[in-house]
Amino acid sequence: MKKVTPPRVRTLATGKNLIAKQMQGKSGDLMPKHLANVESIVFVHEGECLFHMDGQATPLKSGDSLLVPPQAKHQIEVVSDFKGVHFMPKDIEFEFFK
Repeated sequence: MKKVTPPRVRTLATGKNLIAKQMQGKSGDLMPKHLANVESIVFVHEGECLFHMDGQATPLKSGDSLLVPPQAKHQIEVVSDFKGVHFMPKDIEFEFFK
């Protein structure tokens, strides 16, 4: 079983209701599995990843984006050094799993 590695995260922009955060990982990283109470969007800026959600792995590369529905368990597995942007409401709530 792969070791879970938290992403490096920094805030890019904050509005009245929305926030955009950059997440970054190295090739081979497995980011924490979690879900959120509201939908959000993940955009891949650089690199490649496998986006695991509800039992399916979707390959994403630079320029791809994905809508993450509320309550969908998901996890990012980094294939090649990765930078992505997560667009979400400021009041989003996360639940993490081991």
